[in-house]
Amino acid sequence: MQKKTRLQRARDVLNTEIRGIEAVRDGLGQPFLDLVELCLAALNRGGKVVLSGVGKSGHVGRKLAATLASTGSPSAFLHPVEAVHGDLGMLSTSDLLLALSYSGETDELIAMLPAVRRLGVPVAAITGTPDSRLAEWSDLVIPMTVPREACPFNLAPTATTTALMALGDALAIVLLEVRGFEKDDYARLHPAGAIGRSVTLQVSDVMRTGERFASVPPSTPVRDALIAMTRARTGSVAVTDTEGKLVGIFTDGDFRRRIVDQPGLLELPIRDVLTSNPITVCEDEMAVEILRIMETRKIDDILVVDRHGRAVGLVDSQDLPRFKLM
Repeated sequence: MQKKTRLQRARDVLNTEIRGIEAVRDGLGQPFLDLVELCLAALNRGGKVVLSGVGKSGHVGRKLAATLASTGSPSAFLHPVEAVHGDLGMLSTSDLLLALSYSGETDELIAMLPAVRRLGVPVAAITGTPDSRLAEWSDLVIPMTVPREACPFNLAPTATTTALMALGDALAIVLLEVRGFEKDDYARLHPAGAIGRSVTLQVSDVMRTGERFASVPPSTPVRDALIAMTRARTGSVAVTDTEGKLVGIFTDGDFRRRIVDQPGLLELPIRDVLTSNPITVCEDEMAVEILRIMETRKIDDILVVDRHGRAVGLVDSQDLPRFKLM
């Protein structure tokens, strides 16, 4: 196969999978709405959505269980083979079992359903074969018909598993919105990693304050302002009025640019050389906002203000790596 042909084949695969998702999208109807209601009923009575499948459907089921759980819908994955060897104990009558099988004829999955029904657990099935054995054992069937697999033999689960993944994501997000799951709720479930930092860390968590934040009044000589910066080990100083409101900023870069042409610079009051209306960020904003400002404005220091315009701290780009924000 020539390189150009390989590239076209890859595009063909993606197009086949896109058509599969489009087919599932266009086929959505009342069964999906009924599935949402079954999930809500289980969650509202203190239960969980338990997904189950074998092979590629099982892998998708594990991912969807994780997505549901992380977006506020308690969920778990139950392997059918392990289920009949004791893991059925994770099911309660408050739960909903969501069985996944495109063919609807997966023996291992069907073998556990009689036991599930004896436990009194409702069963919903997502399948491409609405008249399958799986459908017969289910209280609700959500049809998911995909035109064909991307595999040249129309055998390897490709387009079907992609469509199943997308359908599961649609379910998770609909449940998220119906149940009123908010960004703060999401943050509580993601305290670690990049996602957690992006939705939990505020500017106030990463800014310099106290002795590490240099601040002087407008009448301060440049010499003393530089000393304040040196003591704070920072590259800028905030200039504030008697009420603590921000008047401007003076940086070591400003000093280097001016000292050549202004020999008497050190004795000038800082108000004569400061930069007024500097870029600032509010203390209660998300810390990731700092990165956006630094990248777009090409600056290393950002002054932090409160809701009243008072200077309360400074964010130095050198501090961000230790918070894993860079």
